[in-house]
Amino acid sequence: MKLAMFGAGYVGLVTATCFAEMGNEVVCMDTDAAKVEALQQGRIPIYEPGLEDYVRRNLEENRLFFTTDLAEAVAHGLILLIAVGTPQDTDGSADLSAVLAVAREIGRHMNGYKVIVEKSTVPVGTALLVRQAVSEELRARGVEFEFDVVSNPEFLKEGTAVDDFMKPDRVVVGCDDVRVAELMKELYAPFVRTNHPIIIMDVVSAELTKYAANAFLATKISFINEIANICARTGADVDMVRRGIGSDPRIGNLFLFPGVGYGGSCFPKDMQALIHTARSRGYEPRILEAVEAVNLDQRRYFVEKVLDFFHGDVQDRVLAVWGLSFKPLTDDIREAPSLTIISRLLAAGARLQAYDPKAMPAVQAHLGEPPGLSYAPSGYAALQGAEALLIITEWTAFREPDFERMRSLMKNPVIFDGRNLYHPPKMAKLGFRYFPVGQKGE
Repeated sequence: MKLAMFGAGYVGLVTATCFAEMGNEVVCMDTDAAKVEALQQGRIPIYEPGLEDYVRRNLEENRLFFTTDLAEAVAHGLILLIAVGTPQDTDGSADLSAVLAVAREIGRHMNGYKVIVEKSTVPVGTALLVRQAVSEELRARGVEFEFDVVSNPEFLKEGTAVDDFMKPDRVVVGCDDVRVAELMKELYAPFVRTNHPIIIMDVVSAELTKYAANAFLATKISFINEIANICARTGADVDMVRRGIGSDPRIGNLFLFPGVGYGGSCFPKDMQALIHTARSRGYEPRILEAVEAVNLDQRRYFVEKVLDFFHGDVQDRVLAVWGLSFKPLTDDIREAPSLTIISRLLAAGARLQAYDPKAMPAVQAHLGEPPGLSYAPSGYAALQGAEALLIITEWTAFREPDFERMRSLMKNPVIFDGRNLYHPPKMAKLGFRYFPVGQKGE
C-alpha cells in the first residue's frame, strides 16, 4: 500500500519505518528540514534499539522516503497517518493544534479519496474535529472528495518500540465503516500472523482505549509505590509483597516494581489529559488524581531519604547519580524523575556527578551545566570521591557492577537505590550502607 506519515517524531518514525519493512511504500513528512535531511542520510534523531538499521535498509530499498513537502505526501498516500505531538496544554488538556493543522493541510491538498488515521494520542472527540477541519478546507476550495477518519492508537514502549510494532499484542482500530475496517485489517495483517487480535470498535472508544491503557499501567506503578511506602513503615519487604500479589494472574507482575515513579512522554501527559477529559464532562476522577499525587510524592520521598541521612545538610557534598533517562534503553528525559531529584538536590547545595549511557546529551541540552552539576564519562568516574550513590534509572550496566571498585572510589560506601537493583543482605556483606525502596536497608 501507499502510505503517508505526518510527523517524523518517535511514533511517526517507528511506525513509518515498520510499515515500510513490510513492503509498503511510505513517505514520511516533517516540517523540520534539518531532521529530514539527516533521515534521508539514514541518521535518526532518537535512540531506539534496532530502528536505525531498519531506516537505512528501507531507504536503500526505496520503500521509505522523507520529505518536507506536505502536498507531495498527501498526493502519495491512500492512507494518511497523523503522528504529530500533542503536548500538555496549560490546563492539562492535550494541545491538538498540530493535529488540526495537519488536518487542514490535508484538506487543502487532497486529490481524491483518503483514509486519515489518528496515530497521535488524542482525547475523545478529536476524530470529529479532524473531520470538521478537513471538510472546511474542502468547502473553501469548492471541491468534494470523500474521506474517512480512523483512530488507530499506538502502544509502543520506548526501548522496545520496533519489536512492539512488528509483533503487537493487539491492534486497535476505531472506524465507522466496514470497508475501512477491512482496509485497516489488510494493512496490519502481516503483523498479526501469530493470531494476536485486530480489535475493531467505534472511533470514540478507540480514542479512549489508549488513555485507559496508560492510566491503568500508571496506576499499577503508583499502587506498588504506595505499598512500598507502607512496607518501609511496617518492616515488610516490598519485593516479597510484590511477588506474593504478582503471582495472582488477575494482577500479574508487569509494571509492579517500586521505584521513584513514572515519567516519559506518555504517562504524565496522558494522565493529565484523561483527568481533564473527565472533569470537562462533569466527573471527578479520584483514582487518577491519586495516581498522579503518589507519583509526584515518590520523587520527594527519595530526596527526603537522602537529606535525612545527611541530617539535612548536603552543602558541597559530592553525590553520584546513575541514570538520567526516564527508563532504560532510551535517551528520553521528558518528565524524567532524575530532573526533579537533581534540581532539588542542587537547590540544597549538593555537588552532583551524573552518568547515563545515552541521555547525558539530552540532559545537557535541557539543564546545561548549572553550578554543582557535572557529567561523568562513565559510571565509575561518577563515583570518584562521592559520599553516596543515587541510582535513578535501571540500566542493565548498573545491575552487576564491580562493588569492590565502587567502594575504592567512593568517599563513603552509601547507596540510595531508587530501582531496587541489589539484594540488601548482599550489600551489607560487601560493606555498603544500602537504602532501597520499601525494603530493609543497611
